[in-house]
Amino acid sequence: MLEGPSYLVSRDLPSSCEQESKWIYNTFHVIELSRSKRQMEDGEDQMARKVLKPLEDDENVEKEDMSLAQIDQPDNHRHSGDHSESSLLIHQLGRDISINCLLLSSRSDYGTIASLNSGFRSVIRSGELYRLRREMGIVEHWVYFSCSLLEWRAFDPIRQRWMHLPRMTSNECFMFSDKESLAVGTELLVFGKEITSHVIYRYSILTNTWSSGMEMNRPRCLFGSASLGEIAILAGGCDPHGNILSSAELYNSETGKWVTIPSMNKARKMCSGVFMDGKFYVIGGIGVGNSRTLTCGEVYDLKMKTWREIPNMFPARNGGPGAPEAPATAEAPPLVAVVNNELYAADYAQQEVRKYDKENNLWVTLGRLPERAFSMNGWGLAFRACGDQLVVIGGPRALGEGMIEVNSWVPNEGPPQWNLLVRKPFGSFVYNCAVMGC
Repeated sequence: MLEGPSYLVSRDLPSSCEQESKWIYNTFHVIELSRSKRQMEDGEDQMARKVLKPLEDDENVEKEDMSLAQIDQPDNHRHSGDHSESSLLIHQLGRDISINCLLLSSRSDYGTIASLNSGFRSVIRSGELYRLRREMGIVEHWVYFSCSLLEWRAFDPIRQRWMHLPRMTSNECFMFSDKESLAVGTELLVFGKEITSHVIYRYSILTNTWSSGMEMNRPRCLFGSASLGEIAILAGGCDPHGNILSSAELYNSETGKWVTIPSMNKARKMCSGVFMDGKFYVIGGIGVGNSRTLTCGEVYDLKMKTWREIPNMFPARNGGPGAPEAPATAEAPPLVAVVNNELYAADYAQQEVRKYDKENNLWVTLGRLPERAFSMNGWGLAFRACGDQLVVIGGPRALGEGMIEVNSWVPNEGPPQWNLLVRKPFGSFVYNCAVMGC
């Protein structure tokens, strides 16, 4: 539900789209004319009003954006003349130009655009726009995170708009189990356990719904993972019997299929994964028969389909030499993120940000994390890449609800200069977090 009404308006376009900004601006006026020209039937009108209703109990100025699927009218509910609208979308421009207009529009507006007619609604919910945007290199990154069991929120850092996802429906076993999350394509995947088996819940931004039933070839938890466009790789982790795995799988969100890929050189759990320079890296974790954190990493070449071990890739345990050492299983997996093919890590104990020197295989300290980025041995703090910036999501320890803060920094040659984007009373512990770019 919205924290404020959402309207279809012109917006500042990325620099790559500046030459078309006037065309898009005029097109938006055409859309508005099209909207005023044709009144929606009562059912659609009531639905649109329901979606755009402001939250009465929120005084914050940030807007909570609707999902495109919140306009949930069936496609066979059509007006006379809707068949032509499905083909043309914007009558004066035709379908192809209409599609180009939508590609350069913010996906924050897709929910509003979907309310115009069944043609817009159909093309947005089909996923065609996101596929074309990916081919054109148009990507908007939203942060999805959970600070309350089974509840997820999405944050658009550019427009600073919020969306409250539908509540997950599951049993108490899943609710209190360890969970991993991953955003790939137009999906948010949440991995957990229900009584005796592992389960995957999938949220689709196309339908604004959760579903379950998806299965990996080899179910697991506590794995390392990362996504690149419509694909994701999951490596390592534990099977249902607690055995530490070296196997890995590739998931394609376009086909919904899992493919087993070659296994790593070393089995590991509680590791982290990133994509860098088109390759998949696994960092840290705990190995078989070893209670200490692994310092080696591994890199998977998607073209050659081979793994290569990188000795001493991950620095000493958080806290450094001489610091009290918590059991390896008490620590969170490495807090790492990649921006512009550069790898960064957050040292929660020293409250520092480090950068990986690829050529010399060492880490360089850049500066400090945000002042109020607290955690419990790394748990409860999110450190993610969001487009060309790093984001840190967390909050100060406090009794009661607590506050969550979203800080961002665009890496450059100098020390981190964190920008506080927003503070919200969602609680100060982040259970899971993923960034979706589409």
